[in-house]
Amino acid sequence: MLPFLLRRLWQMLPTMLGVVLLVFVLFNWVGGDPAYVLAGKMSSLDAIAGIRRQLGVDEPYHVQLLIFAKQVVTFDFGQSWATGESVGHIISSRLGPSLTVLVPLTILETLIGIALALAVGFVRGSLTDRAVMVACTAAMSVSILVYIIAFQYGLAYRLGLFPVQGWGDSLGENLLRYAPLPVLIGLAVSVAPTLRLYRSFVLDEANQDYVRTARAKGLPERRVMWVHVLRNAAIPIITHVMASLPALLIGAFLLERFFGIPGIGREVILAVERSDFPVIKAITVYVAFATMVFNLLTDLLYRAVDPRVQPG
Repeated sequence: MLPFLLRRLWQMLPTMLGVVLLVFVLFNWVGGDPAYVLAGKMSSLDAIAGIRRQLGVDEPYHVQLLIFAKQVVTFDFGQSWATGESVGHIISSRLGPSLTVLVPLTILETLIGIALALAVGFVRGSLTDRAVMVACTAAMSVSILVYIIAFQYGLAYRLGLFPVQGWGDSLGENLLRYAPLPVLIGLAVSVAPTLRLYRSFVLDEANQDYVRTARAKGLPERRVMWVHVLRNAAIPIITHVMASLPALLIGAFLLERFFGIPGIGREVILAVERSDFPVIKAITVYVAFATMVFNLLTDLLYRAVDPRVQPG
């Protein structure tokens, strides 16, 4: 296991270097001169030159690249151009609200998806199976905006079961008062595609020779599905869950925007609207790094779960 871990860590270095180069090129050559954005349309050339010196964009490209590489290594991206606040503090303060919504959402989505996939697997090929798949397809065809507006208007505004929007100061208040409706909407959007995907995993394993052998030995169908099929179907399920975690931080921006949740996704939208390049670059690098870390964890879990993988 240790040689595999060291090999994977070594492979992450060129990937991270490629991310740094790509982000640098996109923001420094394609993104234009940020001094003109910050100075405004009526600023003088002297004011623009002063902003360029202050930002360090008047330096040669190789010097700017070294500065950016140092920021990536030290995780210090300076101050926000819009607010003057430390970029590290902005991200750390926005991470908590995002995780307050996304952790319960991911756990519930995974458990519900697995339970429903196994239930559909029991009746595979039946009318119930086809009806569930039709319902999933219909649910997937509805935009998340429709879910947000319908749930926010019906459950929050009309019935008063949840706050329309807002966010508190304590974790308990947010989990019990403000997070349930966004989590419920997230489940309404994500359970259908998750069920379809996990169903395919379950059915792929249910048709394997070892499952037919288990049935031929007289094992109950419940034990076959929950023990033999689920264990092997857990391998692609783990891969799917781990691979989707970094993207969830950014992908929940609509929920955070509509419900006033001060999370990472909402901060990305604000940074783009303000042309706040340090925040955008930092979040881009953090998400890329998190993706590589979760991919590594996925491989480690895969080797731990899959009995066919030899250690070492």
